[in-house]
Amino acid sequence: MDEISAGQALSAANTAWVLAAAALVLFMTPGLAFFYAGFVRSKNVLGTIMQSFIVMGLVGVLWVLIGYTLAFGPSQGGIIGNLDFIFLQDTPSTLPDDGTIAPMAFMAFQMMFAIITPALITGAFAERAKFSTFLAFMAAWALLVYAPVAHWVFGTGGWLSPFDSEGFATEGINALDFAGGTAIHVNAGAAALAAAIFYGKRRGFGTEPMEPHNVSYIVLGAGILWFGWFGFNAGSALGANSAAVNAFVVTNTAAAAAALSWMFVSWAVTGKASVIGAAAGAVAGLVAITPGSGFVEPMPAILIGAVAGAVCYGAVRLRARSGLDDSLDVVGVHGIGGLWGGIATGLFATAAVGGVDGVFEGNPEQMGDQLIAIGAVALYSFVVTSIILKALDLAVGIRVKDEDEELGLDVTQHGERGYVFDDVGVPVYNITPVSAPQPTPQPMPQTDAGSA
Repeated sequence: MDEISAGQALSAANTAWVLAAAALVLFMTPGLAFFYAGFVRSKNVLGTIMQSFIVMGLVGVLWVLIGYTLAFGPSQGGIIGNLDFIFLQDTPSTLPDDGTIAPMAFMAFQMMFAIITPALITGAFAERAKFSTFLAFMAAWALLVYAPVAHWVFGTGGWLSPFDSEGFATEGINALDFAGGTAIHVNAGAAALAAAIFYGKRRGFGTEPMEPHNVSYIVLGAGILWFGWFGFNAGSALGANSAAVNAFVVTNTAAAAAALSWMFVSWAVTGKASVIGAAAGAVAGLVAITPGSGFVEPMPAILIGAVAGAVCYGAVRLRARSGLDDSLDVVGVHGIGGLWGGIATGLFATAAVGGVDGVFEGNPEQMGDQLIAIGAVALYSFVVTSIILKALDLAVGIRVKDEDEELGLDVTQHGERGYVFDDVGVPVYNITPVSAPQPTPQPMPQTDAGSA
């Protein structure tokens, strides 16, 4: 995803598609909220949804103030953007018409990526984060981790980016990441690993049942993510063009293959066709195809998805045995899925699709660039995330008190409950206004339990 230079101009069709794609990507964050909320216990459903939802507000403001210019301002040594676009100054909404998109549309599209990436991390520490500190963590992470990494990978002149002022770069490290396998999923996965370590295990982890409280939410969330991902990947073509069409097709193909793969592998292991497994598999396939969606053809996409489903399932089982309490397996699905996706892009990329060949098309050097980018992003994200969390923990604490965790985040952090169940039904006459005559209570009708 390259930024728009001042010498290019506006296409109404392309701008319309990018705006629609931006809306699709934003819709993914509520989808993620439901996907994550279904996995937690009922006492934490609102707290989990809130962690994703409020990031839309927090990062939505930070991005237009300073995040966009740090990620996509003119490059400072390939490391960070300068402040030319702070407060969105010098970022016009329209340009003369000659074939590309409005810079402000590009800014809005990129904002949705900046929103969902920190939201992904929240699954690693679900059910135990202090909300006030959580806000500080998300703000710091968005500016100190996501913005620089986005510049490295996506920005013109970024040290890992394949783009320079002339288009595709010919020198340096030119890692291929069409829509964020490295910048988003590897980045979030490495941060999730640090977060799971620093937050520590939930009370009762490994000794008490922590079964997902609403599998329907999980499937709903996965479906919304699948739908929104067409904007995520096809929108990254930045136009209504053949690259968008290819990204759309391979995105669906990989997700479908991964849903089947995870389901069949887990079925072979457990003897049951898991609904959760099919949903998680689809997400793993979407993650894995993200970096290569603009560089690979549909047939390799089937293999990329199938491997993602099996490998991510294995990673989740390995995590469970390790004792690491990555509550919603962000590392196993996003970290490992993004890692495989970056490698697969280096293997299967073809110039017929994206202008660059991979290993199987005679360009083995591309794999070196892919591995350097994956390693650099993962290391930076893990280290800086660890520093942020350590500093916040020393200053104000990152985790709720034991008694608050026992009661649940919904009540202790937000003063509300996701579900209100009454043991006894309230007859209609009990809510009649006090000034009105009160009818004589009648016995509630009884049903034969066996009649159903």
